[in-house]
Amino acid sequence: MGVPEREHVQPKRKSKARWLLHLFPLPAFILYTLFVVYPILSAFTYSMYEWKGIARGAFVGLQNFLTLFQVEPFNKLFWNAFGHNVIYFLVEMVVQNGIAFILAFLIYRKIRGAGFLKIAYFMPQLLSVIVVGFLWKLILNPNYGALNTFLAKLGLEEWAKPWLGDPDTALLAIILVNCWFGIGFAVLIFLAGLQSIPEELIEAARLDGAKGITMLGRIILPLMMPSITIMTIFTFIQAFEAFELVYAMQGSMGEPFHSTDTLAVYFYRLAFSGSGGAGDVSIGLGSALAVVLFFIVASVSAFSLRVMRKREIQH
Repeated sequence: MGVPEREHVQPKRKSKARWLLHLFPLPAFILYTLFVVYPILSAFTYSMYEWKGIARGAFVGLQNFLTLFQVEPFNKLFWNAFGHNVIYFLVEMVVQNGIAFILAFLIYRKIRGAGFLKIAYFMPQLLSVIVVGFLWKLILNPNYGALNTFLAKLGLEEWAKPWLGDPDTALLAIILVNCWFGIGFAVLIFLAGLQSIPEELIEAARLDGAKGITMLGRIILPLMMPSITIMTIFTFIQAFEAFELVYAMQGSMGEPFHSTDTLAVYFYRLAFSGSGGAGDVSIGLGSALAVVLFFIVASVSAFSLRVMRKREIQH
């Protein structure tokens, strides 16, 4: 007794459909390989060669890395920029994510106008980083900027400063602008974490007498660890890759006196502008710095993810 032809055709159609499904991610994979994987591998290769302008010279192995860490002024500029990235991360964690969590918690508690606040906090994210940098550069201008004008009208002229011209305030001013720009995204992440907590767990904790700080510290924060993990790693990556806002507000020289240098800005100066201490464009040193930055971001992010995942509570 023969098997109906329809039963032979159906498995073939299913097999063909599966192959078609595997082809859907192919365009994204090609773009990712072209614009992410290839540049990373290229940086590894370029860092092993001596460069004369944009012409590749002899193979030098790890010499570019040794120069970056041992030869002045490259080593001093590297550690100076690295310290600024660390400050960038710490201030963002405390100011941006701290304020964002408070705002998300208030919206979660359904205060009046919560829907409008969610939109208002996210509005800066709709602007280009370059536009944000240019606008805040105007606001912080020491002569006609809105901030110093406002302080003068309040009778606080002594508080007015050349915010971006003073080495003591320039980096902090840029970081706080970045916090203002990124706070809306952090609010949405924390709010999503709060809303994912089952209401019955909150009610059970209330019945057990938990409230206020006890509720926050022992119930809400442990259950929000996935969102906290995401924001911590995202903030670290963003802080150590800080470039656009610094460039828009202070250019590529890290002025004043390298007080706003970050590793990404220093990389740009080394690899493209010829003013990173080499006296000329140094693609080899720039590539070495890019490789070091990649390892810092990748290793710390992976380690943080592993440590923080262990502290997450399943619910």
